[in-house]
Amino acid sequence: MMMVLDRLELRPLSPIAGAEVIGLDLRRPLDAATREAVYAGFVRHHVLAFRDQDLSKDEQVAFTEQFGTLERHVARNRGPGDHPLVHVVSNLGPDGEPSGKVASQKWHTDKSFRELPSLATILHARIMPPQGGDTCFANMILAYEALDAADKAELGKVGVIHSWELSCRKAGRQATPEEIADAPPMTHPLVRTQPETGRKSLFMGEHASHLDDRPFAEGRARLAELEAHATQERFIYRHRWRPGDVLMWDNRCLLHRADANFDAALHKRVLHRTCLRGAAPA
Repeated sequence: MMMVLDRLELRPLSPIAGAEVIGLDLRRPLDAATREAVYAGFVRHHVLAFRDQDLSKDEQVAFTEQFGTLERHVARNRGPGDHPLVHVVSNLGPDGEPSGKVASQKWHTDKSFRELPSLATILHARIMPPQGGDTCFANMILAYEALDAADKAELGKVGVIHSWELSCRKAGRQATPEEIADAPPMTHPLVRTQPETGRKSLFMGEHASHLDDRPFAEGRARLAELEAHATQERFIYRHRWRPGDVLMWDNRCLLHRADANFDAALHKRVLHRTCLRGAAPA
C-alpha cells in the first residue's frame, strides 16, 4: 500500500518564502513520516500552501493539533460557542454581507504579545473574492541578514515590549479589562534565533510597542525604521489565494498582512484561522 509520504510533493513558489504542497488530503491524519516532511518544509519555506482542501472547523482543528497545542484567541477573536479556537476572519458585517472593511492590513506576527508567541498560523480560505484579497509575507530572516554589522551589534541584546492594548489603541479602540488581563504586555528579544536552523530573524510588527533600552519615542521610531527596512519588496512573498487553499506559516520569522486589493463592499472574504502555541523566543 502506498504511503502518504510517497504522494507528497513540495513545489517552491518563491525564493523569498512559500511552497505549495501537492498530494495531501488534510481531512485524513498524517503518518509520522509525512508529518515530519511537512514540518521540515514549513521550516525551510516558512509558508506552506496546501491546495484543494475542504475542511470543516473540526477537521481544521484536528489537522492543526498534529503539530502542537492550539493557541487561544483574545476575547474579541474567539470563535462561536462550539469552536472557540477557530477564529473566523471576514469582511462581513452583522447582516452577513460585505462591510467594505478588511482587517489586519498592518504588518504583524500573530500572538507576539503572548508569553509563548505563536509557532504557526493555519488559515483556510472558505469564501474568497474572484480576484485579490491576497496575504503578503515579509521574511524577517532575510531582513535581518541584510542589516549591516553595526545594526546587528546594536540590536542583538535589545528587547521589545509587545502589547495587545497598544495594538487596540492603534486601531482606534480601547482594549477591555478582560483583554488586558488575558494579554498583558510581554518583552521578547528583537533578534530571535530559529531553533531548527540557527538563523536569526527580527521579531516585531504591529503588536510591538517600544524597545526596552531607550526612551519610548526613540524606541518607537527605531522600530518604524526597522519595519520600513524589513518590508521592502525584495523581502516579500505575496500569496494569491486559490479556492481550497490552506496556508500554514511560521510566525517566528515572518510578518504578514492582508491586502485589500478587491472591492470589499461587494465581495465576501471569509477564512478560518487556527494558531499553534510556540516557545519562548531566544
